[in-house]
Order: sequence, then C-alpha cells, then structure tokens
Amino acid sequence: MIKGIGIDLIELDRIQHSIQRNSRFAGRILTQSEKIDFDALKNNRRQIEYLAGRFAAKEAFSKAAGRGIGKLSFKNIEVTANTYGAPVMNVAGYENWNIFISITHSRDYAVAEVVIEEKD
Repeated sequence: MIKGIGIDLIELDRIQHSIQRNSRFAGRILTQSEKIDFDALKNNRRQIEYLAGRFAAKEAFSKAAGRGIGKLSFKNIEVTANTYGAPVMNVAGYENWNIFISITHSRDYAVAEVVIEEKD
C-alpha cells in the first residue's frame, strides 16, 4: 500500500549560492558516503547538480513521509546508486518501507520524486 508521495524542485543557482556563502553547506546536506562521491566529481557544475539532486530527494522524502525536514535529518537520508547507476534511497528508521526515487536535472533545476510503500 502506498504510504506517501513527495516531490521537490530546486534551482541550481540557489544551491550554487549556498555553496559560495557557506563552505560547509554540502557537509550539512550529504552523508559521509555522499560527500565522498561529491568530492570525487571534478566538474563544479556536476557537483552542483549532484548536491541539488540529493537536496531535492531528501526534501521529497520528508514530504512523502508526512514529516518536515526539521523532523528528519538530512544525514538520516542517503541516496546511493545501484549497479546500473539508478538512485537508491536508504533512510534510518524506515527500513520497513519500500522507497522509490527518481531524480532529474535540467539546465536550471533539479527535481526529485519519492514514493514510499509499506513492505508486505
């Protein structure tokens, strides 16, 4: 049974400005594993897209779960990739839920959608 659906849209410029204003911004959003992947990206544009996608995904999850990001921590939500490169979301405390995620980018925006359902 579907328990929730969430979507989030973020401007890439907003993420870029946040990084420029606060050098610790990425570290506040990303888990340790995500931060390693972020730091490995050589292209600044790709780093912004990566961070924006993770930010949107975590916001979308909080909406799907019916809880604000203030009730959840960005650090409790991790987005990795499966063997094909598709995003996979793991959330501490939500191991009994199936979580489906999609992330996309355009020139100006990143969008993420999350659907969560109860495991049978």
